[in-house]
Amino acid sequence: MSSTELPAVSASAPHALPKVTPVRVAEGERLRSVGLPGCTVAVRSRPPARAGLPPALYVHGLGGCSQNWSALMRELDDIVDGEALDLPGFGDSPPPDDGDYSVGGHARAVIRYLDAAGRGPVHLLGNSLGGTVATRVAALRPDLVRTLTLVSPALPELRVQRSAVPTALMALPGVSGFFARLTRGWSAEERVRGVTALCYGDPARVTPEGFRDAVEEMERRLQLPYFWDAVTRSTRGIVDAYTVGGQQGLWRQAERVLAPTLLVYGGRDQLVGFRMAGKASKAFRDSRLLTLPEAGHVAMMEYPQEVARAFRALLADTADTTDTARMADTTDADEEDADSRGEGFVSETDAGDGNAVESAGS
Repeated sequence: MSSTELPAVSASAPHALPKVTPVRVAEGERLRSVGLPGCTVAVRSRPPARAGLPPALYVHGLGGCSQNWSALMRELDDIVDGEALDLPGFGDSPPPDDGDYSVGGHARAVIRYLDAAGRGPVHLLGNSLGGTVATRVAALRPDLVRTLTLVSPALPELRVQRSAVPTALMALPGVSGFFARLTRGWSAEERVRGVTALCYGDPARVTPEGFRDAVEEMERRLQLPYFWDAVTRSTRGIVDAYTVGGQQGLWRQAERVLAPTLLVYGGRDQLVGFRMAGKASKAFRDSRLLTLPEAGHVAMMEYPQEVARAFRALLADTADTTDTARMADTTDADEEDADSRGEGFVSETDAGDGNAVESAGS
């Protein structure tokens, strides 16, 4: 999440992409564009170490992009065939045709991509907003998700942290315009420093190369006429999702997730309360909890080796499980999905002592 948004600007036309600096693609990565019903998404991939590895899909958070997963993708390319998605309106993906930036809208884009790619069930990983989206996908379409890994998922909190309030306020009409006037003179470098301070437990962990790449990406994003509109509307989508009750409520959907789940929380997270780790580990029926006391909101960027180690343990722990339970619940999930069809950007590096891995019973 970011507290440095600019005013909302509507996209001039579906799939309209102005000529801007190309998206950075790290060595060994590929970026391609995939046309889907209602949207086009950019997909970042890293060739696996060998053929036949199980597929994985990474989903970024609010204001982020697929590049946020590059460090973890490198760590895991020997055990999964990984792809990272740019949600509609973010990264190199144009806005959705219908302008729907709700949690359900983003989840629908992920589901449509997985259905079109035919790669499911996948190991699904999500951060922040991406964690919320991944939770909804796992609840609605258990047949598409083998395991679920959530890094600081943006699930409803009754007592929001004070440091997260400015981001949440971006959902209110007029606030983004006021903020734009306030920050009109900010450079891309100043904006990145603000985002880094908000999202990292220790901003000093960002490498000079990582900071340079983040500034370059921010400069590119500032040229896009729709990017901040996507951020503002997606923020509003999270706030709206927090208020929904019943079967569409996010905590209720978390309880419905059948996939073995790894939860990752940072002790210095300024956007998602560390205290939510306990509630989440109880809500997800088959969960494991990794706590990183020194991490902030983007643990997969700050501590990719630690997150990778916990993910490997998840895969080893669930290697002999079957999809029977997921398939048994698919009918009910599809009925709910039918109803819903009609819903940090920053940069990286290893953890010190005090990391804890726990397991919550199924």
